[in-house]
Amino acid sequence: MIRPSTEKLPHSTSNSKLPPAVLVGFDSMQGLPAARVLARHGVPIIGIAAHPNNSQTKTNVCREIRFTPTDEPSLIDHLVELGQTLPNKPVLFPCADTNVSLISQHRSRLEPFFHILLPDPKTVEMLMDKVSFYSYAERNSLPVPKTFYIESAEQLETAARELTYPCIFKPRDSAAHLWENKTIHKAFKVEDAASLKRLYQDYQSYSDCFIAQQWIEGKDSDLYSFNGYFDKNSKPLATFIARKIRQWPPETGVSCLGEEVRNDEVLETAIQMFQSVNYHGLGYLEMKYDQSTNQLLIVEPNIGRPTGRGTIAEAGGVDILFTAYCDALGLSLPKNRTQTYNGVKWIHLRKDLQSSFVYWRRGELQFIDWFKSIRGKKAYAVASWRDPLPFIFDCWQAVSLISSSRRRKKRQVTPTSND
Repeated sequence: MIRPSTEKLPHSTSNSKLPPAVLVGFDSMQGLPAARVLARHGVPIIGIAAHPNNSQTKTNVCREIRFTPTDEPSLIDHLVELGQTLPNKPVLFPCADTNVSLISQHRSRLEPFFHILLPDPKTVEMLMDKVSFYSYAERNSLPVPKTFYIESAEQLETAARELTYPCIFKPRDSAAHLWENKTIHKAFKVEDAASLKRLYQDYQSYSDCFIAQQWIEGKDSDLYSFNGYFDKNSKPLATFIARKIRQWPPETGVSCLGEEVRNDEVLETAIQMFQSVNYHGLGYLEMKYDQSTNQLLIVEPNIGRPTGRGTIAEAGGVDILFTAYCDALGLSLPKNRTQTYNGVKWIHLRKDLQSSFVYWRRGELQFIDWFKSIRGKKAYAVASWRDPLPFIFDCWQAVSLISSSRRRKKRQVTPTSND
């Protein structure tokens, strides 16, 4: 059911003379940071979210938040209806992978009403599908780990036999709802062939295809990322390089603490890869330094949407999202598009505390080292003095989730007999 919000959020810095930015999938991890970045430049924000109770929808930076399913074809009808009511053609920013796919598939209906920043549909499909992308990378000599595709018991046996361990096991589509409902992990680190086979048996009904891939030896801090925007001619108009320091869950999760760094090899590899497919839009590429081979290897790309760490680029003086917005509208591009390497950091406070606790229990992180790691100029994933409610609700929901999980475990314990 479509339920547009009638609430006007009071502290938005938007300029009504500018066309809005419409952020689809606002309740994903990427929605709120992108909204805050654009709102600081005076862009009016309209959020499209699926879940009214999501902590990110408690923000005050949006002109309006509308609620409708964001991973179903009905989203397109909702967007068309919205576009017909807006006097100025807005820029459309999908914030989650499912939104990117839907918008790409239905762009002919949406283009009369929205500026869409995506490459051609075939390129979108290839870069978003892990099997297609890794196959493309192997054909074009891009540096990727040894990879197997598992759709049957026979392919599982081949992968289990030929891989060296540890390895990574993940679904073809890590955003698949069945997988997300089963686990918080994007992937699993697997220590031996028997464990790989058990995981496949446990998860085979949650995806039609799985990826088994050589583990890249190294720490969380060996993971580097490229963020950038490419215009219609595949020219990179703004780029930014960072690396993870910690992630949640550790080793196979998403970043919870990162920092700006210089790595020209990551920059050159990413630009080469995106330009090889005539890419247009927001692009992200993650690479990891393999300590066993002294080689940087591609982990995966993310395309067509902002990333959760998008605010680190703005804090570091590179206006990637605003560059995309201005380029879509034919406006003068912002001056701040070149990275100057000031060492700015990005943190998701709650998740970094969770990750740090795990490392502390392992004996791999001391308090003084944690304190040093978070020092310095920072951009925040959720926390904001000017927009405090999302952080408050995020913490409250996390505490509620932990409490309800403990209550369920207690109910499952069989009482001991006193007889």
